[in-house]
Amino acid sequence: METIRNTNEWMGASARAIASYPAFALIPHPAFKLMSAWGRVMERSFSRMVIKPDWEIPPIAGEDGQDHIVYVEPVLKRPFGDLIHFRVARRDLMPRKVLLVAPMSGHYATLMRSTVTSLLPDCEVYVTDWHNARDIPVSEGKFDIEDYTKYLADFIRELGPDTNVIAVCQPAPLALAATALLAEQEPAAQPRTLTLIGGPVDPDAAATEVTDFGNRLTMGQLEHLVIQSVGFKYRGAGRMVYPGLAQLTSFISMNAETHAGAFIDKIYNEARGTASEGDKHNKFYDEYLAVMDMTAEFYLSTVERIFKKLEIAKNEFTVDGLRVDIGKITDVAIMTVEGANDDISAPGQCVAALDLCTGVPEARKNQHLEPGAGHYGIFAGKSWRLNIRPLVLDFIDDNAAGARPELARRRRKRADPLRDCGASDPLGDNSKIAV
Repeated sequence: METIRNTNEWMGASARAIASYPAFALIPHPAFKLMSAWGRVMERSFSRMVIKPDWEIPPIAGEDGQDHIVYVEPVLKRPFGDLIHFRVARRDLMPRKVLLVAPMSGHYATLMRSTVTSLLPDCEVYVTDWHNARDIPVSEGKFDIEDYTKYLADFIRELGPDTNVIAVCQPAPLALAATALLAEQEPAAQPRTLTLIGGPVDPDAAATEVTDFGNRLTMGQLEHLVIQSVGFKYRGAGRMVYPGLAQLTSFISMNAETHAGAFIDKIYNEARGTASEGDKHNKFYDEYLAVMDMTAEFYLSTVERIFKKLEIAKNEFTVDGLRVDIGKITDVAIMTVEGANDDISAPGQCVAALDLCTGVPEARKNQHLEPGAGHYGIFAGKSWRLNIRPLVLDFIDDNAAGARPELARRRRKRADPLRDCGASDPLGDNSKIAV
């Protein structure tokens, strides 16, 4: 797979160099411009697949009229993932402390860049920054969904009980399990609120292409087809992984027509000279095409235990042989968010978490179904900026200790530069980005 990627990058670079040769400028034929444009797009696209993007968080405007630089600082370092803090320079700690649980599903945590940027003016933001499995030596051992759950519990414990957890897609069921684990082992360390956005808590509640794929193949077939060994050029040589390039292939195939149209338009724009380095296409695909490998045990245990055996949905999930009872959660406010047009985690899959939390009073449960929103839109698109983000912040305020929510909302409305932002997204709120 790496050979194919490398070959395509080389072909793009060769086409760009050959078609851009100065002598060909004397031949007024559009084929050379198209060839050069194709080469530039091909080279950039395939080279991005092995590069971890930078966070590149812009400065935050303060009430004093100054820009505040944002620094990314590790709080807790672990072999398979770090807890990082986005420290805003020369700003006091914000009362809202948010732990944004990024998915481990083929993309880096930087996929949540726009989500982080939108929360920073009003919150103290922490993020789970998962590592690329191909760069983790075999000597570090395994990492499956039980280890993932324990990582989340440790991160929440590190931040303290005033933490507000927001889990996006894949980690939603495991964030629920981590909270239940803390409820049993260390009740005082539970987060204050838990917001689950578009996650497969009960995959059988609504069928999608993802759930159909998981049910169609046996575990033996899945392991044979997609699990590979890390090559010798990486630190994790010999580790069995689910390659990010395989995941990217499945991402693109789910919406192949839209992606093909986007790249054809980009090539024509390059040939006409109307494209730019910082256009929407490059900004989107520089992130979208950057993929990471997952450990084989994490991928296989996710499919088997979350999608096939429905251990979370049936409240039968175990960690280190001990059952994690979601009903033990009593002191945490729970909110679920779903997109009406989400075809990755369809409506019904995430809201199932509320029924599992039998120990949480109904008054502390909340749910929101966003009309017309797809998977990407509910955490990073226009739907998130205009509708869901304000609701999540209101939910946090409503459950803050000794809070006066109405004052906090008025203050946020004045200071929120993104609330009325109508900028469009490269593929829109209905993008089929499997997270």
